[in-house]
Amino acid sequence: MNTADGAPAGVPALSDGRAGNARQALALAAALAPAPRELVLAPRTPWRWLAPRRLPGDRNAFGPDFAALMAAPPALAVGCGRQAALATRILRGHGARVVQVLDPRLPTRHWDLVVAPEHDGLHGDNVITLAGSLHPVDEAWLAQARAAFPALAALPSPRIAVLVGGPSAHADLGVAGFEALMAAAEAMAAREGGSLLVAASRRTPDAVRAALRGRPRQVPTLAWADAGDGANPYAGMLAWADRIACTADSVNMLSEACATAAPVFVHRPEALRGRPRRFVDDLLARGRIRPLDADARPFEATPLRETARVAAEVRRRLGLRTTGAAES
Repeated sequence: MNTADGAPAGVPALSDGRAGNARQALALAAALAPAPRELVLAPRTPWRWLAPRRLPGDRNAFGPDFAALMAAPPALAVGCGRQAALATRILRGHGARVVQVLDPRLPTRHWDLVVAPEHDGLHGDNVITLAGSLHPVDEAWLAQARAAFPALAALPSPRIAVLVGGPSAHADLGVAGFEALMAAAEAMAAREGGSLLVAASRRTPDAVRAALRGRPRQVPTLAWADAGDGANPYAGMLAWADRIACTADSVNMLSEACATAAPVFVHRPEALRGRPRRFVDDLLARGRIRPLDADARPFEATPLRETARVAAEVRRRLGLRTTGAAES
C-alpha cells in the first residue's frame, strides 16, 4: 500500500533494539512515510554471529515478528545496525526495496541504498552520506517537547542543558571529567544568572550518576540521573535550552544537540579519538560547536538537520514523489 504521494505507507524500521540503532531507523522511516512500524529483531544463532552474511534458511533468522513481515514483504524497509543489515538483505531478496543505515561492512550492492555518516568514509554510487546521525529533532519535535515539559520554562535563563554521556572506545569519562564539565557549565550559568538542566544517559557510569546526585548545587539545577528521578526530561531539555554543554563521546547526542538553535559547547573535544573525531572536527570547522570552558560565550547557531534531506534524497533515488520541500 502506498500513500497519496507515492511513498509506501507504514515503512518498517528494523533494528536490534539498541537505542541508537532504533532511533535512526525509526527517524528515517517516519520521514519517508507516516505511521512507521518499529520492528525489534530477535536474532537466532548462527545468524546473530554472522550477520549481515547470509546462510541457507535465513528467512527464519529473526523469530516470529520478522517471519510475519516476510509473509507479506513491504514495498520499502529501513534498517539500522548489523543485525538489521541481514534482515534488509533478506527482504530485498523477496522483492522489497531496502535502505540500510550505517556501514554494513559488506559491499553496498547488497542494498538499494546505504546511508552512512561522512566520518565513516564510506563511498559508492548507492551511498548517501550525512553529517552525524539520523534523528527526529526538528521544529515540530521541539515544540512537542516544550509542551510535554512546560515546567522547565520557569527555570532562570539562560537555561544550559548539560548532556552527560559515558566512556566509549573513542573517549573516556570518569568522575573527574564529569566534575570539570559541571564546573565549566556552572560558571557559565552563574556569570549570567542562569540555570542548569543536567541529564545522564544510558552509558553514564554509576560513579558519575552518584556524583551528579551528590553534587552541591551552585546555581538553580534540575538533574536527572536515572528513572528513579522520574520521567527522562531529555527532550524537554533540548527544547528549552538556551545553550547546550555536552561530552564528546556520542555522535547521536551531538547530532541531536546541534539540531536545535542553541549554541553547543563540547567538553574536551581534543581528547576524542577515532572516526567520531572527524565528525567533531567538522562541527568545529563549521562553527556549529565550540570547546567548553568557564569563559565560553554564546554565539549564533544554525540548526544542523540532516534527516529530512536524507529522506528527500532517498525518495529521489527510489523514484518516490514528494509533496513539499524537506526541512533542513
